[in-house]
Amino acid sequence: MASSADISVAVVAGEVSGDMLAGRLLAGLRAQLPNARFHGIGGPRMAEQGFVSDLPMDTLTVRGLFEVIPRYREIKRIQNTLRDRLLAERPAVFIGADYPGFNLGLEMQLKAAGIPTVHFVSPQIWAWRGGRIKKIQKAVSHMLVIFPFEEEIYRKAGVPVTYIGHPLAEMIPLQPDQDQARSALGIAVDARVVTVMPGSRMGELKYLAEPFVGAVKLLAARDPGLRFVVPMAGDKQRAYFNELVARAGLSDVDILLVDGQSHSAIGAADAVLVASGTATLEVALFKKPMVIAYKVMAASWHIMRHMGYQPWIGLPNILAREFLVPELLQHAATPQALADAVWQQLTDAPGRLRLVQRFTDMHHSLLRNSAQESAAAVMRIIESPSS
Repeated sequence: MASSADISVAVVAGEVSGDMLAGRLLAGLRAQLPNARFHGIGGPRMAEQGFVSDLPMDTLTVRGLFEVIPRYREIKRIQNTLRDRLLAERPAVFIGADYPGFNLGLEMQLKAAGIPTVHFVSPQIWAWRGGRIKKIQKAVSHMLVIFPFEEEIYRKAGVPVTYIGHPLAEMIPLQPDQDQARSALGIAVDARVVTVMPGSRMGELKYLAEPFVGAVKLLAARDPGLRFVVPMAGDKQRAYFNELVARAGLSDVDILLVDGQSHSAIGAADAVLVASGTATLEVALFKKPMVIAYKVMAASWHIMRHMGYQPWIGLPNILAREFLVPELLQHAATPQALADAVWQQLTDAPGRLRLVQRFTDMHHSLLRNSAQESAAAVMRIIESPSS
C-alpha cells in the first residue's frame, strides 16, 4: 500500500445522522492514515477529523418522496460533478454514509469504473423497498451495518458485509444520569419533564411541530407543573417553533428551548415525544418511555404506506420486533392522541420499568467499538491488491 500521504478517501454524508456516523469512522481511519486526504461532502463531526467538505452538507438535505422533485436537477448536477471529479482522482475508496438515494447511484458508477465503494448504514430494505438489494449488489463493494439482523440479509444476497455495532450505543452510557442532565439544563431534580423532539430539519417541523405544540398545550392543562424541554437544531427552527408556541397561547407554560443539547434534553426527561428517525434510538438508549410520530406530505404518505414490509416504523420497535412504544402516523398524529399517549407513558410506572430492562438489553446488543470495526473493514479494502 502507498504511504498515507498519497491516499485520498472520498466520503459523502447528506444529513446530520450520516455526519455523526462518518465522523466515527474517520476517527478510526485517521489513526491509521494520519496524512491521508479526506474530502467529499460532510458536516462538522467529519470536519473534526480533518475532513474537507467540497460543498455544504445541507445542499443535499431533502426529506420525503415528492419533496425531492423541485431539487432533482440541482442534486443530480452535484452528483455528476462529484462523480467526474472522483473518476479523475481515483480515491483509494469511496464511502457513502447513509443517504442512499444519492450515494447508491454514485457508488454504482464509481464501482463500475473500478473504484472500491463502501456503504455505511444499510438502507431500510428490511422495512420497505426491498428491491433495492439488486442495486446494492451492483453499487457496493462492502456494506457496513449497524444492526445485528442486517448481516444475514446481505450475506444471503452475496454482498460482503461487516456488523460494526451502532455508534450511539458507545456514546450513550448504559446507565444515564438523569440528575446530571437536569442540572446541565437548570431543571430541578424533582421536576416532571417531557422532552419534545419534532425533528432537526425544517421539513419535519413543517409537519410535526404544530401537533406537538398542541399536545404540549393539552398536557400542560392536565398537569400545570409539567416542564417541557425542546432541543432546537438552529435559529430557523427555533423561530418557527416559537411562533407556533405564541400562536397557541402558551406563554404561561414552562417550555425550555435549548440549542442542540439533545442528549441532555433526553436524559432529563420522564417521557419523550419524538419524530421517527435516529432520535428514537437515542431515546431508547437513554432508557426513556416515548411516543413516536411521523408525518410527511400527503402524496408521499399515500405511496409509502403501501411499501412497508412490517408493522413498525420506529427503530426501537423494529429492533424489538413488537410495539414496545406507541407509534402515531400521519392522520393519527393529532394533538389529542399524542397527548394521551404521552400521558400514559408518564403515568404507567410498571411499564416504565419494563421499558428500562428491554432498552438495556437492546443497548448491549448494539454495543461494539464501531470506529475500530468500521475503520478495520475499510482498511482491508484499501490494502487489498484488487483495489
